[in-house]
Amino acid sequence: MRIGILGGTFDPPHIGHLVIGDQARAQLGLDRVWFTPVGQPPHKSNTSLAEDRVAMTRLAIDDYDAFEVCLVDVERPPPHYTVHLFEELRRRWPEHEFWFIIGADALIDMPRWQQPRRILELAQIAVAHRPRYRPHLDELEVAIPGISRAIVWVDTPLTDLASNDLQRRARLGLPLRYVVTREVSDYIQAHQLYAVPPA
Repeated sequence: MRIGILGGTFDPPHIGHLVIGDQARAQLGLDRVWFTPVGQPPHKSNTSLAEDRVAMTRLAIDDYDAFEVCLVDVERPPPHYTVHLFEELRRRWPEHEFWFIIGADALIDMPRWQQPRRILELAQIAVAHRPRYRPHLDELEVAIPGISRAIVWVDTPLTDLASNDLQRRARLGLPLRYVVTREVSDYIQAHQLYAVPPA
């Protein structure tokens, strides 16, 4: 099967993630899109507990049969580098063809990742446009030879949602309806996620 891997902290998962996943599924002819919450990203130390992020991701995609949650990353020991995730995916499911779905912002940052050339060997790269991010493919090609031929662009509606901004809005008591699903919004409120801890 052709499987899209949409990874991230999902802290919280928002409509932008769902749109990108659905557009990639349709345009690349993917059989499934696996939403893969990262356990503990090396570059972020303040993410919510994995249990909450997994629960919110399950709620966000619950009504769509082509989407499912993949727990490979949260269940393995750190460090949680993308290259190790795809090595594990290929080890467990060698029969699948994997597509790594990322935004243009992540593509720009990819030269700083752990073993980016190895990632190209393990998966096809699908890139969704993001507002304000314009990757310079010539520069990327110098840093990661072969990257310009390895990527496929996904035509997605431009959404400028960022999880850290949604955390800020939740902290201020601003509504999250229509930028996250109702179920995710209810979960955030019920568990008081992103609230300022008492002094």
